[in-house]
Amino acid sequence: MKKFKFELEQVLEIREFERQQAEGELSKCIAVENEINENLAIIANQYDALKKSTKGSLDFSEMMGQSQYANLLDYQKEQLLLQLAQAKLETEEKRKILTECMKKTSALEKMKELQYEDYKLELNQKENRRIEELSSIKSFSEN
Repeated sequence: MKKFKFELEQVLEIREFERQQAEGELSKCIAVENEINENLAIIANQYDALKKSTKGSLDFSEMMGQSQYANLLDYQKEQLLLQLAQAKLETEEKRKILTECMKKTSALEKMKELQYEDYKLELNQKENRRIEELSSIKSFSEN
Protein backbone atom coordinates (compact mmCIF):
# COMPACT_ATOMS: atom_id res chain seq x y z
CA MET A 1 0.00 0.00 0.00
CA LYS A 2 1.17 3.48 -0.69
CA LYS A 3 2.66 5.66 2.02
CA PHE A 4 0.48 8.29 3.74
CA LYS A 5 0.73 11.69 2.08
CA PHE A 6 -1.15 14.74 3.28
CA GLU A 7 -2.17 16.65 0.18
CA LEU A 8 -2.01 20.03 1.91
CA GLU A 9 1.39 19.45 3.55
CA GLN A 10 2.97 22.43 1.78
CA VAL A 11 0.14 24.69 2.88
CA LEU A 12 0.54 23.41 6.43
CA GLU A 13 4.28 24.11 6.32
CA ILE A 14 3.62 27.66 5.09
CA ARG A 15 1.06 28.19 7.84
CA GLU A 16 3.55 26.86 10.42
CA PHE A 17 6.15 29.29 9.12
CA GLU A 18 3.65 32.17 9.32
CA ARG A 19 2.79 31.15 12.89
CA GLN A 20 6.44 31.10 13.86
CA GLN A 21 6.92 34.54 12.30
CA ALA A 22 3.92 35.86 14.21
CA GLU A 23 5.30 34.41 17.45
CA GLY A 24 8.61 36.16 16.80
CA GLU A 25 6.93 39.49 16.12
CA LEU A 26 4.80 39.16 19.24
CA SER A 27 7.91 38.38 21.27
CA LYS A 28 9.56 41.54 19.94
CA CYS A 29 6.53 43.64 20.90
CA ILE A 30 6.47 42.17 24.38
CA ALA A 31 10.20 42.88 24.72
CA VAL A 32 9.58 46.52 23.77
CA GLU A 33 6.82 46.75 26.40
CA ASN A 34 9.13 45.25 29.01
CA GLU A 35 11.89 47.70 28.13
CA ILE A 36 9.52 50.64 28.45
CA ASN A 37 8.29 49.34 31.80
CA GLU A 38 11.88 49.02 32.99
CA ASN A 39 12.56 52.61 31.92
CA LEU A 40 9.45 53.74 33.80
CA ALA A 41 10.72 51.95 36.90
CA ILE A 42 14.08 53.70 36.55
CA ILE A 43 12.32 57.07 36.32
CA ALA A 44 10.23 56.22 39.38
CA ASN A 45 13.42 55.39 41.31
CA GLN A 46 15.01 58.63 40.14
CA TYR A 47 11.93 60.55 41.21
CA ASP A 48 12.05 58.91 44.67
CA ALA A 49 15.75 59.75 44.99
CA LEU A 50 14.96 63.35 43.99
CA LYS A 51 12.27 63.60 46.66
CA LYS A 52 14.70 62.30 49.28
CA SER A 53 17.39 64.76 48.25
CA THR A 54 14.88 67.65 48.21
CA LYS A 55 13.99 67.18 51.87
CA GLY A 56 15.64 69.76 54.09
CA SER A 57 17.17 71.75 51.26
CA LEU A 58 16.91 75.51 51.68
CA ASP A 59 19.13 76.59 48.77
CA PHE A 60 16.93 78.28 46.15
CA SER A 61 19.15 77.44 43.16
CA GLU A 62 19.33 73.81 44.27
CA MET A 63 15.54 73.73 44.66
CA MET A 64 15.13 75.22 41.16
CA GLY A 65 17.48 72.62 39.70
CA GLN A 66 15.59 69.84 41.42
CA SER A 67 12.29 71.29 40.19
CA GLN A 68 13.58 71.36 36.61
CA TYR A 69 14.87 67.81 37.01
CA ALA A 70 11.44 66.76 38.31
CA ASN A 71 9.84 68.39 35.26
CA LEU A 72 12.26 66.51 33.01
CA LEU A 73 11.39 63.23 34.74
CA ASP A 74 7.67 63.98 34.33
CA TYR A 75 8.19 64.72 30.64
CA GLN A 76 10.18 61.50 30.16
CA LYS A 77 7.51 59.56 32.03
CA GLU A 78 4.75 61.00 29.83
CA GLN A 79 6.71 60.13 26.69
CA LEU A 80 7.30 56.61 27.92
CA LEU A 81 3.61 56.20 28.79
CA LEU A 82 2.69 57.26 25.26
CA GLN A 83 5.20 54.77 23.86
CA LEU A 84 3.83 52.09 26.16
CA ALA A 85 0.28 52.73 24.99
CA GLN A 86 1.41 52.44 21.37
CA ALA A 87 3.41 49.30 22.16
CA LYS A 88 0.40 47.72 23.87
CA LEU A 89 -1.73 48.40 20.79
CA GLU A 90 0.91 46.84 18.58
CA THR A 91 1.22 43.86 20.91
CA GLU A 92 -2.52 43.32 20.84
CA GLU A 93 -2.52 43.48 17.04
CA LYS A 94 0.31 40.94 16.85
CA ARG A 95 -1.50 38.73 19.37
CA LYS A 96 -4.59 38.74 17.12
CA ILE A 97 -2.47 37.86 14.10
CA LEU A 98 -0.87 35.00 16.02
CA THR A 99 -4.28 33.75 17.13
CA GLU A 100 -5.46 33.71 13.50
CA CYS A 101 -2.32 31.89 12.40
CA MET A 102 -2.81 29.34 15.15
CA LYS A 103 -6.44 28.77 14.13
CA LYS A 104 -5.46 28.21 10.50
CA THR A 105 -2.62 25.90 11.48
CA SER A 106 -4.67 23.89 13.93
CA ALA A 107 -7.45 23.46 11.37
CA LEU A 108 -4.97 22.00 8.89
CA GLU A 109 -3.37 19.83 11.56
CA LYS A 110 -6.79 18.49 12.52
CA MET A 111 -7.53 17.77 8.87
CA LYS A 112 -4.19 15.95 8.57
CA GLU A 113 -4.97 13.88 11.68
CA LEU A 114 -8.39 12.92 10.32
CA GLN A 115 -6.93 11.94 6.96
CA TYR A 116 -4.25 9.90 8.71
CA GLU A 117 -6.87 8.12 10.79
CA ASP A 118 -8.81 7.33 7.59
CA TYR A 119 -5.60 6.08 6.02
CA LYS A 120 -4.88 3.80 8.99
CA LEU A 121 -8.45 2.51 8.97
CA GLU A 122 -8.28 1.76 5.25
CA LEU A 123 -4.91 0.10 5.69
CA ASN A 124 -6.27 -2.02 8.53
CA GLN A 125 -9.31 -3.02 6.49
CA LYS A 126 -7.10 -4.08 3.57
CA GLU A 127 -4.92 -6.11 5.89
CA ASN A 128 -7.99 -7.81 7.36
CA ARG A 129 -9.31 -8.62 3.88
CA ARG A 130 -5.91 -9.98 2.93
CA ILE A 131 -5.83 -12.14 6.06
CA GLU A 132 -9.37 -13.39 5.32
CA GLU A 133 -8.36 -14.21 1.74
CA LEU A 134 -5.31 -16.09 2.95
CA SER A 135 -7.31 -18.00 5.55
CA SER A 136 -10.03 -18.84 3.04
CA ILE A 137 -7.40 -20.03 0.55
CA LYS A 138 -5.79 -22.12 3.28
CA SER A 139 -9.11 -23.62 4.36
CA PHE A 140 -10.05 -24.30 0.71
CA SER A 141 -6.75 -26.05 0.08
CA GLU A 142 -7.20 -28.19 3.22
CA ASN A 143 -10.53 -29.48 1.95
